[in-house]
Amino acid sequence: MKRFFRFLFLLAVCAAVGGGSAYYVVGKMQAEQATASSPMIFNTASASQGTAYRSSSASFVPDADFTTIAEASVNAVVHVKTLYTTQMRTYADPLFEFFFGPAIPQSRQQAQMASGSGVIISPDGYIVTNNHVIDRAQRILVVLNDKREYEAQLVGTDPNTDIALLKVEAENLPTIDFGNSDDLKIGEWVLAIGNPFNLNSTVTAGIVSAKARDINIINSDMRIESFIQTDAAVNPGNSGGALVNTRGELVGINTAIASQTGSYAGYAFAVPSAIVQKVVADIRQYGHVQRAMLGVQTMDITPDLQQQAGLTTLQGAYVANVVKGSAAQKAGLRQGDVVVEIDGTKIQSANDLRVAIGKTRPGDKIAVVVLRGGERMTLQVELVATPRYVS
Repeated sequence: MKRFFRFLFLLAVCAAVGGGSAYYVVGKMQAEQATASSPMIFNTASASQGTAYRSSSASFVPDADFTTIAEASVNAVVHVKTLYTTQMRTYADPLFEFFFGPAIPQSRQQAQMASGSGVIISPDGYIVTNNHVIDRAQRILVVLNDKREYEAQLVGTDPNTDIALLKVEAENLPTIDFGNSDDLKIGEWVLAIGNPFNLNSTVTAGIVSAKARDINIINSDMRIESFIQTDAAVNPGNSGGALVNTRGELVGINTAIASQTGSYAGYAFAVPSAIVQKVVADIRQYGHVQRAMLGVQTMDITPDLQQQAGLTTLQGAYVANVVKGSAAQKAGLRQGDVVVEIDGTKIQSANDLRVAIGKTRPGDKIAVVVLRGGERMTLQVELVATPRYVS
């Protein structure tokens, strides 16, 4: 009798272990599928623990006619469906292992489908989306708002900005014209258009909450992050969709959300159109993105650094090192300089400098304004090409 109860106990333990393994496999598959189809997600525990407030959109009616903007834009936002395979581990039955010993886990390929959004930017079928939407995809399908479906070809990608360019063979497609994201103002109304949770042509509204956000979510040494932050509702499936201003112009590509749950929590982030346009133009012309090098290593200015280096400002990019033989050295930049402006664009941080250089190409000549010993001076720099750039 004791042996019988011992058998039942061991069987129950084995069943529990087997069930846990199965749960892990299913959970991992779901997470991988969500990663491919969702906006990039990062945790903001400190921000989300407090009371979350919606923007003033709940209380005030904007002057813009959202119906006109939505009608003019929604047909140019497409549903991007990707097909890919993942490795799935299978485990032997616990009862089998009890009688015959441990079995080696087996793996097999499992077909998966994920989805996101994209924006048609030319009548002949060029479509911009996020790199993470089509990453690992073996087949890409594009579904228009009128239900037409096309097989898409991948023209090129730029993991450093999380942008990808697709092409479908079609003509006279509806498009959204690019707007100037640099002209956006905090508090300005915007619309987010995409396909969250596989719901076609969803439009949400919000305001620009902040600009030039560096949230450190792109896994690349040469990453360029200058996100537009909005409180428009963005959810899994919105990735690659349009952020549109009140003139119906494309000012961003919705890319990421800050959430502990993976769904809308009031923080959405879009790649600015100024970056998207440069990436798309380079991919179409060269097949890859042209990267220019200034040749400096920079730091943000903290109060401690300001005191130690005897600086007169907290704004700008502090030059910690100048690469020998670089364009910066040839132009006269020195360690200890503070870069405060490039071609009329104010530089308030090291990331601002990376973004400004990221919009240029090798051979471009730029005016770099620096503070040196409290004095303001302008240096002319001719940028050079490099496979890896410092700033």
